[in-house]
Amino acid sequence: MAIADHHKSHNSDGKLWKLCPLWQSGTSSSSSSTQNLHSQNHSHQNGVGSNSSRASTSVSSVARSLLPARRRLRLDPANSLYFPYEPGKQVKSAVKIKNTSKSYVAFKFQTTAPKSCYMRPPGGILEPGESVIATVFKFVEHPENNEKPVDQKSKVKFKIMSLKVKEGVDYVPELFEEQKDQVTIERILRVVFLDPERPSPVLEKLKRQLAEAEAALESRKKPPVETGPKVVGEGLVIDEWKERREKYLARQQVEAVDSV
Repeated sequence: MAIADHHKSHNSDGKLWKLCPLWQSGTSSSSSSTQNLHSQNHSHQNGVGSNSSRASTSVSSVARSLLPARRRLRLDPANSLYFPYEPGKQVKSAVKIKNTSKSYVAFKFQTTAPKSCYMRPPGGILEPGESVIATVFKFVEHPENNEKPVDQKSKVKFKIMSLKVKEGVDYVPELFEEQKDQVTIERILRVVFLDPERPSPVLEKLKRQLAEAEAALESRKKPPVETGPKVVGEGLVIDEWKERREKYLARQQVEAVDSV
């Protein structure tokens, strides 16, 4: 409401600065003709109309900015990042990110603890309907008072942002700086520690997601599977080359027998 009041006061000041001279000229010049008064009133009305239009446009833009942004991504888990509590070790969490919009969407991670956390991948571009499981790494420090903060929220937070992009655009982090007015904050995730020795549905789900993320990473590392025959030399296909060689050797044997 403070932003809207600021815009309204700014626009009303503009009206006063523009309309006061007309009012002064109308009151001081009592000997002016009726035609001049009509022309002044006409211009005064036009000024009010144009200013009212600008004021309504400004208010509508403020109203749009106050509306909640439409989310482009669906996260799983939606509100937290779960880590096994293992002090002195680097532990992992996972979050599935799916593009639920009809456009290509770039996403990017940010964290309040960049020295102890990092993400893989830290960002990327998803086509409509595409999803990826991001792995989050965090170093867990030893507690000062020997208390285990299991099932408790940490002060560390992660922010996931999104940006609508065109098809074929390459991902670079600078996209979010160049188009910061179009960036949407999708979620702010809090860190929650889990006891690795106590089975729970959340811990089992985390293990499954981490396994899926590792499998996807390994599949990306492998060279693409070649479905067709390999081409070597000057465009000769290996199978055809073998066939030609076998025919040549067979012909050589026949010629050798005939010569004898």
